[in-house]
Order: sequence, then C-alpha cells, then structure tokens
Amino acid sequence: MFTKKGYNWLRTDPASEASEQLEREGYAVLRGVLTPEEVAELHTAASDVYDAFEADVRNAGLPKDEREDFRYEMFNRNAAIQEVVGHPAILGTIDPLLGEDCHIIANTCWRNPPRETNRQGGGSWHIDAGPHVPHDLAIPWDDRIPYPVFAIGTHIFLEDCPLESGPTGVIPGSHKSGTPPPLDRAQDMDLTCYDRGVLALTAKAGDVAFFVSDMWHRRLPSGPGDTGRFFIQVHYARRDIAQRVRPTAEVNHVSDEALARATSDREKHLIGIHPRGFYDG
Repeated sequence: MFTKKGYNWLRTDPASEASEQLEREGYAVLRGVLTPEEVAELHTAASDVYDAFEADVRNAGLPKDEREDFRYEMFNRNAAIQEVVGHPAILGTIDPLLGEDCHIIANTCWRNPPRETNRQGGGSWHIDAGPHVPHDLAIPWDDRIPYPVFAIGTHIFLEDCPLESGPTGVIPGSHKSGTPPPLDRAQDMDLTCYDRGVLALTAKAGDVAFFVSDMWHRRLPSGPGDTGRFFIQVHYARRDIAQRVRPTAEVNHVSDEALARATSDREKHLIGIHPRGFYDG
C-alpha cells in the first residue's frame, strides 16, 4: 500500500521479504538490526528513563512492583529512542503495509524481571486491536486480496529473550481469522487457528520482531533460567488511526465547556474521551 493525496493505493512494486511475510503470516523477525554498540546505547537510554520517571499508574489493578515494569511515551523521553523508532529497517518493513504517512500510536518500554508469576505482560491469548475486518472464522480470507493491515506491534530487543524468559508467542495466520481468540481458551498452550499452533518469537539483543495487531498472541510462560525481558515496544498504525501515546483524558480536542456538558459515558466517548485501552496502558 502507498499513500498519495490522502488516499491509499495498492502497491505493485516489490516489497521486502519481511513485509510480505508480515502480511501473509502476521509476524516477522529481523535479526541483528542493531549493533552491540547501538544496543548498549539504547539499553542505557531506556534505563535512564526508568530512573528519571516514576511508573505511570495506567493500570491500577497491578501490584506496585509490576507497575514498575513499564514506562510509556518513550520517544518523548529520550532522543536515542526517538531516533531508533524511525530506523530504516523498521520503516522499510512497515511502510509498504501501513503507508508512508503511518505514525506511532503507542511507545511503551517493558522491563520485566524474572518472576514466578506475572499479572501483566500479556500472558493470555489476545489481540492488540480489532479485528479490523471481522468475519466468520469458518470463512477463510481470500488470499487473492492482500490482507489489510491497520496497526503493527514492534519489539526492539535490548536484551536476549530466549524461551526461558517467556517470549511472545504467536499463531501464524491468525490475524486473518476475523475474530479474537476464544475467551474460554485464554491460557491454552494448545490453541490453534486454521490448524496452526504457537510459534515462539525468541530473540537476541538487537533483533526486531513485528506482529500485526489482529494476530493472536501472548507472553509464553517463563521457566528455569529466566533472565527477564527488556525491549522497546512501538505500535505503528495507519494515519487514520488516532494516537494513544497519552490517554484521552490527558490529551484531547475537547473544551472544558464541552466536557462539562458530557454527563454519560456515551456522550464522553462521542467527543473523544475514552477509557484506557491496551495501547494507552
């Protein structure tokens, strides 16, 4: 897809192998995008953000120690992180699917220390948004039509993430299912979609993983030898989709007078004041 004069057009020129896999399978991993020196710089930069900013209380249901795992709006808080979210290898992968005018809708850092249990960390099967094209699971997507991608999650790894550390698991092809994963199987490691099961996105520091927002995914259980996880998460989306870097209660287009007139939840939603969702914490 490419954008011209505000419209989206079908792209006919070749895209990268990672872009094609991301559209077809719903995920891709680029190996060795960052040098060890770049990883070290970003590791320090992200750690500095944790030192300089207290944890945002965006999920009041989490214990305080787990709220410490997260820092939000990272490109606002560090120049090196703002630079890496525009890395040519990343943009070269997402632009053919989202358009050259795509933007960041959320930018959260995850620093999960080793724990026996986690109440957060995406540990149940879920999707980040959508499904953007809902349809009956029994009706497979017609692959003659490129699957429309609206948002892409990206993990920039600052430390190795082996199987023992509970990497993200994805079910390839599930982004085309038109439905979220079944709620009654949220913890089922044997869950399948179109006869395909879980694939672990293990990574080395400097790798970058991508997955479509509609993809069925979860954090896999960690095990003995867990060293924790540390990565910068960036969600990119089409220009049409609103940014969620900060909650709408903090950043919006609503006057004080209009907000005072909105007394019901529906009236607030209508003028753009929404409850926090996945992207905004």
